Parts: sequence; C-alpha cells; structure tokens
Amino acid sequence: MSAWPQFRGVRTVTAGRATGTVVRCGLTDTMLADLSVSVVHFYERALDEDRLASGLAAALAAVPEFGGRLRTADDGVLEIVCDDAGVPMAAYEVDGTLEELMGRVTAPGGGDLVDPVDAAKARGGGLPLFTVRVTRPSAGGTALGCSWHHAVGDLQSFMLLMRAWSAAVEGGTVEPAVQVVDREAYLERHLPATDCGRPGFRVPDAAEAAALAAEVAAAGRANRTLQVFFAEEEVARLHREAADAAGRRLSAGDALTAHVVATLRELDGDTGTRWVTVPVNVRRALGMPATLVGNPLSEIHLPWAPAQGPAALAGALRDAVLRFPEDHLNLRSNLDFLRALGRERTGECVPLGFDPANRRFSLSNWSRFGLYEVVFEGRPPVFFSPAGNFPVPWMSWMAEGFGGRGFLLTVVLPARLAARLRGGAGRAALHRHRRAEDGLPALARGLAKLL
Repeated sequence: MSAWPQFRGVRTVTAGRATGTVVRCGLTDTMLADLSVSVVHFYERALDEDRLASGLAAALAAVPEFGGRLRTADDGVLEIVCDDAGVPMAAYEVDGTLEELMGRVTAPGGGDLVDPVDAAKARGGGLPLFTVRVTRPSAGGTALGCSWHHAVGDLQSFMLLMRAWSAAVEGGTVEPAVQVVDREAYLERHLPATDCGRPGFRVPDAAEAAALAAEVAAAGRANRTLQVFFAEEEVARLHREAADAAGRRLSAGDALTAHVVATLRELDGDTGTRWVTVPVNVRRALGMPATLVGNPLSEIHLPWAPAQGPAALAGALRDAVLRFPEDHLNLRSNLDFLRALGRERTGECVPLGFDPANRRFSLSNWSRFGLYEVVFEGRPPVFFSPAGNFPVPWMSWMAEGFGGRGFLLTVVLPARLAARLRGGAGRAALHRHRRAEDGLPALARGLAKLL
C-alpha cells in the first residue's frame, strides 16, 4: 500500500436551503465542545460519490445542525447557526485492500481515513461541524470516514443523520430529526426535581490540572489503541457463566463489560478498588423523543475491586441500569454545579470519567444504535470502527463486530499494558471463553493486529 492517499478532490455538500435557525447549546454541549468524534464505515463495493453527495444533501435538510457553524452569543452561550454552510466531502484513492484500510483505523488521526473536525477551533466559527472522507482502495470497496463536533450531538444524533443519508440514497423516506432551539430550557422541562445529587464534573486543583494536560499532550506517545473481537459464541458462554455466578439475569453487555474490566485489571496486576464509568443516553429515561438532536447524556459510576469477582460487577451494572433514574441520573446536579461555578469557569471542569491517574475505566456502549443498518446501494457495511478518538488511557468503545455480529472493543491503554494484551497470555485471558470450533468472520481472520 502506498504511504499516502491520492487526493481526487473535495466538494462542499449543502442542503440547498438555510433554515436560519439558531440553536442555543446547553451546558453539557459546552462541556463537550472541545471534542470531536470520528468513525469509519467500510463497504465491500465502490460507492457512487455523486449519489452519496446527493443523499447527504437531503440528510442535512433533515438534520441541519450538522451543516451549520458555531458561534458564541453576547451572553457567552455557544450557539449552532443552521446557515447551511455545508459539509466538506473529500475523495481519495489508495493502493491496497479494504482489509488493509481496516487495520489502519486506530492509528493516530484515524489512519488517513477521516478528516477530524478541529473542535476547539470550530468553536470560533467558520469551520465545519461535520466532515466526510471517501477512500477507495485499489482492490475494491469504500471506507466512509465521518467526523463531527460533539457540541452538535452524541452518537444517536449522528445516527439520525446517517439513517437519513441512507434513506435518501436508497429512495426511502427521509424523516426530519427533532430540533430544539434552547437545549438547556428543554432539558429543564424534562428533568425531575431531584436526582442522585452527585454532579458528573469536578474542578481539579492546579497540580492535577497540570498532570491531566501533560497526560493529554503525551497520549499519542504513551498509549496504544487496541481492538478486540469477541465472537457471538464466546460471548454467549461468558454471559451464561456470569449469570450463573451472579445467580440472576444479566445482559450480554453487563457480562462482557465485567469480563473486559476484570481481565484488564488482572493483566495490570491491579488489585485496588477502581471506578468504572459508563455513559448513558437518557432520552428514553426522561421521555424525550428518540429523534432528538443533542447530548442528553448522563453516566453510571461504580466502584469495583477484583476480589469481588466479575459477576459482582456485572450484577452492579444490571442494578445500575434498572435503577438508573433513582441512583445515577445527575443532569440536574450537573446544571446546578456548573451554574454555581459560572459559565466563565466551565473550561476548568473535567468529567469524573476522565481520571487516568486513578485508572478509572470508561466504556461507551455503541451497540444497538443501528451502526450496521447504514445501507448504501443495497449493501450494509461489513465493518464499523471508531477512528483515533481521544487517545488517553482507560477510554473504550464497544460496538457490534463484523457485519453486525459479535462485539468489537476499541480500547486505549498504556503502552506496557497494551503489550501484555498483545502477548499470548493476554490473548488467552481475553478469550478464555473462545473455542476452536467458533467460526470467526473471514475479515477478522485477515486483520493481523486484531486481538
């Protein structure tokens, strides 16, 4: 494969009409406004770029926030201006195979498969909030790399755009998303009077702030991003084992999360009590429409020590899900905390889940969002992956695996621990429930770096 992609051109895709709507971001959006998210869908065929561009134009009409620009109002509130400034869609060709591109997706910057949105600079206005890169390997197929500004919305918001895009290309009905012009006021109307009482942010002291800044600056050198594929059969085994040990019903996600955390702690030789953080989409819990664009996110925070066993963690995760509104919902506490602090100081805050010094493990579960339902030209993707997102240690993402089967874990770890996972003992520990007769997808067998 050639070292550099061959650039074939870029076009700016617009909906063709600007609504002019101004969306006032909430405090949660503002706290996420220095982050972008990048992902790649991989397709077996070479997709028609003109059809993609036409479909994207229709999708931007349905979800106009992605085609807009940011600005800061006179009162300091971040705003999304739906001015239809558009989305750059770049096209590249590379020598090699689709599998080789898949192997590059976790490289810094997304392995030249995405054009990452510069979130911090985009806050000043004038820069796109969504980018697309279409890469065609010479052996066939397409990598469709997308990057979006987190202030626009979460993964579910992105999937609203992708579903609309797919529907437009396939000749289906493009459903408009729910747009809220004052996100904080809208959230207030849906929040209970009280919640768990624990805000999801903290203000580090000067020493910790300096240490966190140093951690971020050194992340690319000090850490490694790994991907682990768990086949359906092995997940079924570990699920049964965890449910039997816990003596109760668990979800496969509960069991797999507990297995991953326990295995990493085992390989790290860490026996202390550490925290596990799981972000939660609260649309359903708060009676919000599933088609709402934004960042209605809260978290589950759980302490766990290896001596308790993975079944205990899996059970605690199940209890947290069942009792989430009562025990973990914290959005009103977040609003109270950030308002008391003052908008001018929100930049000093960090989420509780970002605590690398204490090895707090954060897992974002991206399964069941329809990632493999983004059909173009009659074909669903054969692989989906995050791409070079926020490479600080102990962050991870779980999604369905190849063709929507099994699970793919993408995890950022300190280099030394990553090396242990790559070794024979690490692989054996991760896949202690795998059997020789388990059928791994051909693509999984073809990716040398996949664990």
